[in-house]
Amino acid sequence: MNSESIRKLFEQARAGKLAPDEAVERLRHLPFEDLGFAKVDHHRALRVGAPEVILAQGKTPAQVAGIFKKLALHGKNVLATRASKQQFAAVKKMVEGVKFEESARAIILHRDNKIYGKGRIIVISAGTSDIPVAEEAVVTASIMGNEVDRLYDVGVAGIHRLLSHRDAISRARVIVVCAGMEGALPSVVGGLVGVPVIGVPTSIGYGASFDGMAALLGMMNSCASNVSVVNIDNGFGGGYVASLINRL
Repeated sequence: MNSESIRKLFEQARAGKLAPDEAVERLRHLPFEDLGFAKVDHHRALRVGAPEVILAQGKTPAQVAGIFKKLALHGKNVLATRASKQQFAAVKKMVEGVKFEESARAIILHRDNKIYGKGRIIVISAGTSDIPVAEEAVVTASIMGNEVDRLYDVGVAGIHRLLSHRDAISRARVIVVCAGMEGALPSVVGGLVGVPVIGVPTSIGYGASFDGMAALLGMMNSCASNVSVVNIDNGFGGGYVASLINRL
């Protein structure tokens, strides 16, 4: 139940168009709805400005579909991350208009196309192997009402590739940089711009990268003061924080 739904509910109750029992029943879904296996947080959009997002990983197709359907009934856009094709098939049977973004492993229902961000977000990947994490950031920021640009495969091994897009980078209000290996790219980008840079370490790399730990530590030790870091492979977190900043 979003803020507009609550306002209409109170207006109907005051006008006598809604029975008290029915009003109470609808308000029971605020702040959450208990499905037994999940407590769906319909109140989150009112508290933090964005609805609950489903982490599909570890859930059965039926559980993802059940949560997705409830969120779709009470809101506009719905996002499920780390989703499989089997989970998407279950959701598609219950909710019309859903799409599966395979590269981002995300199920989306995009009904509100309004742009809420004040500027553009650009999502950068160091290599092609980092694109799935970058796409998760793109999908997240997009569904939260931001204009998002992509710039992929511009890592430090060929720094001229990044510098050839310096004009596009300088126009961004927030930048998300996804990189594995040693995780150097956010520091380079941070030294070129005067806006927030969100580093997303990925688990891409050889043995001594320790599944992204080397990239995480490298980004956390960045000498560029405008760089902050989210967890390994957390494209969702990078896109979400970028959206919050872009709405300020």
